[in-house]
Amino acid sequence: MWKWAVGGVAAGTLLFLLAQGIDLLPVILLVALFAVVANMPALRGMTRRFAQPVKAGAGSGISFQDIGGQASAKKELVEALDFIQDPEAVQSLGIRPLKGILLTGPPGTGKTLLARAAAQYTGSAFIAAAGSEFIEMYAGVGAQRVRDLFSRARDAARDQGRNAAIIFIDEIEVLGGKRGQNHGHLEYDQTINQLLVEMDGLKPVRDDIQILVMAATNRADLLDEALTRPGRFDRIVRVDLPDREARREILNLHTRNKPLADDVDLDRIARETFGFSGAHLESLANEAAIGALRSGTRMIGHANFVEAVDKVIMGEKLDRRPTPEEMRRVALHEAGHALLAEVLRPGSVASITITSRGGALGYVRQAPDDDRYLHTTQELETDIAVALAGMVSEELTLGGRSTGAAQDFEQAFQRGRLLIFSGMSPLGVVSEQTLPEADLHRALTEIVHSVEERVRGVLSAHVDGLHRVADRLAESERMTGQDLRTLCGLSVVDAHEAEATTA
Repeated sequence: MWKWAVGGVAAGTLLFLLAQGIDLLPVILLVALFAVVANMPALRGMTRRFAQPVKAGAGSGISFQDIGGQASAKKELVEALDFIQDPEAVQSLGIRPLKGILLTGPPGTGKTLLARAAAQYTGSAFIAAAGSEFIEMYAGVGAQRVRDLFSRARDAARDQGRNAAIIFIDEIEVLGGKRGQNHGHLEYDQTINQLLVEMDGLKPVRDDIQILVMAATNRADLLDEALTRPGRFDRIVRVDLPDREARREILNLHTRNKPLADDVDLDRIARETFGFSGAHLESLANEAAIGALRSGTRMIGHANFVEAVDKVIMGEKLDRRPTPEEMRRVALHEAGHALLAEVLRPGSVASITITSRGGALGYVRQAPDDDRYLHTTQELETDIAVALAGMVSEELTLGGRSTGAAQDFEQAFQRGRLLIFSGMSPLGVVSEQTLPEADLHRALTEIVHSVEERVRGVLSAHVDGLHRVADRLAESERMTGQDLRTLCGLSVVDAHEAEATTA
């Protein structure tokens, strides 16, 4: 209460002086200066409240064996970290110690886990910070935080009786972005300059502690070239999305403490989760366990994993319920996608649903036989055909289109652009920078219209199948790929024959 009383007296005094015609500007400046001086310890303290040291060498509990997949990244990391393990051999061969290791790759692939495992492997003290922690509105605070980070790393290593420390900076593109881009705020440039100085070792500090800087980014293209040159980040390790075998290994890790039913086939789940990161797979296993808990079962079954895959990809089920007419249209739309995919890629359809999830009213999930990293002309045209099949199915069965195909068109044109700029169109080899927009539009239109006619020919021969699939979906809202093949009388061999007949 006394603070309010003092504030009231101060405000009243100022109003009285103002009414007397006294110039209050010197008083206000004096008060402001007093406030700044009084708060200087707090400003200095901001540099002390981040990047707390962690005893990773003894207490993190994360090793390379606990990280599924990423065999190539782990091998390259271990090779680099062995320089810290055996400094005498390094010195005898005249090898300069590595200053930094940059981990690049999509989100969720395990870059932070690899950094913690590196600290465990080398027995180093470990300090982690995010790039955004170094950027403040106060000039010089970022540079001070960088100096403080390296000082804390050395102090942590000495306190723990270690001769090395690992500093991990996540989202380093925020701290280490190209200089000169923030013209109105030189704080960014000052901060990265200080990081370069610390990594170069220009400051006269005791060298009894070896510092290794590890950093992670999803956007290596944004980093300043001075930061990524040899002598700063000597190793750039690519941490990619896991392939099929790696996904199987990651699923093994995340299900080892979970009771799995006999019908769970992790090989099949790994095949059906192409494009999933390690974080996605961890979430998948967790959501499957949550689904089993909700259903009141003591074991996690295959159905729980199927539901979890849909949830991770599309999101949670929505409460909205389309009208019966809309449900029928959605069912026929998804039936078109599924039936054409099964004809052109036999055995590829994993499941079909017309349950609203995220921004989609329905969804067809396809499971490729193997991961694909290169695409042929036929494969890209098949992707376009599957994208257009929903719209064509609506036309053949209901006599018109709907706005539900808007995202399908966007996907079709994306694949068309990839086809053109990969030199697989009638235009031949062209440049995206120099190709006129009119020529691009004409080529895309011709490709899409040609594929559309092919789709119409295939689905015209399977109109009865479209209605049967839509009827089943309207009844149960979901069906498996095997249900689709059985309902339409399409075995893998039959699908090949159907494609040959309608080609």
